[in-house]
Amino acid sequence: MTPDPLTPVLTRRWASPRSWSIEAYEQLQGYQALRQALTAHPDQLIELIKDSGLRGRGGAGFPTGMKWAFIPQGAAGAGAKPKYLVVNADESEPGTCKDIPQMLADPHSLIEGSIIASYAIRANFCAIYVRGEALHCIRRVRHAVAQAYTAGYLGRDILGSGFDLDIVVHAGAGAYICGEETALLNSLEGRSGAPRLKPPFPATSGLYAAPTVVNNVETIASVPAIVLGGAEWFRSMGTERSPGPKIYSMSGHVERPGQYEAPLGTTLRELLELAGGMKDGVPLKFWTPGGSSTPLFTAEHLDVPLDFEGATAAGSMLGTTALMIFNETVSVPWAVMKWTEFYKHESCGKCTPCREGTYWLELILQRMVAGNGTETDIETLLDVCDNILGRAFCALGDGATSPITSAVKYFRDEFLALIVEKPA
Repeated sequence: MTPDPLTPVLTRRWASPRSWSIEAYEQLQGYQALRQALTAHPDQLIELIKDSGLRGRGGAGFPTGMKWAFIPQGAAGAGAKPKYLVVNADESEPGTCKDIPQMLADPHSLIEGSIIASYAIRANFCAIYVRGEALHCIRRVRHAVAQAYTAGYLGRDILGSGFDLDIVVHAGAGAYICGEETALLNSLEGRSGAPRLKPPFPATSGLYAAPTVVNNVETIASVPAIVLGGAEWFRSMGTERSPGPKIYSMSGHVERPGQYEAPLGTTLRELLELAGGMKDGVPLKFWTPGGSSTPLFTAEHLDVPLDFEGATAAGSMLGTTALMIFNETVSVPWAVMKWTEFYKHESCGKCTPCREGTYWLELILQRMVAGNGTETDIETLLDVCDNILGRAFCALGDGATSPITSAVKYFRDEFLALIVEKPA
């Protein structure tokens, strides 16, 4: 029976007793999608994901089926490089809290999705790269992998299909930059976690210079549901260009912070209603649609559809759907300063615009928030942001500028209030 479009998909097992166990997972259709997928040709699975319109849930929103199709097809012959699947579970974006709860409450959805994806791209090795600080999460996913091996879902000749797959859960060392896919690959190889120059892209030269697909946890966890429900069912949720369900992380000044699964295109007004409204009734002042690296929104943007197109059209990005909600008691320059301190600390230092730019942005904002701003500070901030945007080695630099430029756009008066008169 096809589920109702409003039935939870990604979070459906979260409230089950011992939801992380393989027994609880199998009671709710667990590993049925894998059995179905192994009877299909790998190319059919790639077409299914293409038809479903599934887009990457890690921030960029790149079509998942297209990413899978970029991998050189055909069986591995003499001299052919192996293919790899890498799951980006290095959830580090401030305000984002969707992948870690997913792995804690329902790790087998990630395992099953990884097996199906590996089969589709003809990979026999998969690495799940988990953020190092999430120790409880690492233990739970490793336990789920061990259960899958015992049950015959991993290893040699999976379910008699002739397909072999090994999964390794790798613990990172807690670097935000390793959320960038090429920095993650460097870290997996034992190198310094710094981004690579692209091209070549991971699809042709990824892990160990072999064809590699890098996908986010939520993306991979969506795959079993698509295999069981079909592309048309998946498209019945969300919007035409951004189909499917999404986990929205709600934090800050709301009555009930947490994770809320809703179709893509849901508005903040609707999500606030689910979360019980603004905390203590204090009005909304500003918020982030996709974490601190996305331009800010204000109370005027309550009805912006939170999908990839809607957020972009309104001047921001969907990002990781990390909705940080701030009420009227919060100083915008102070919040922006705290984010900038984070980006300055997490910059890998590989490129000059990001390394030097975030340093100066932090110094200027700290001085302004301390009440020692000068008349030229706002223009200097914007000039530094302009010299970082589009010139940094990866998206960290661009993300560091987003809260500053959008904050000045909507709340310039608050920055002007920090400027002190120069003595005669």
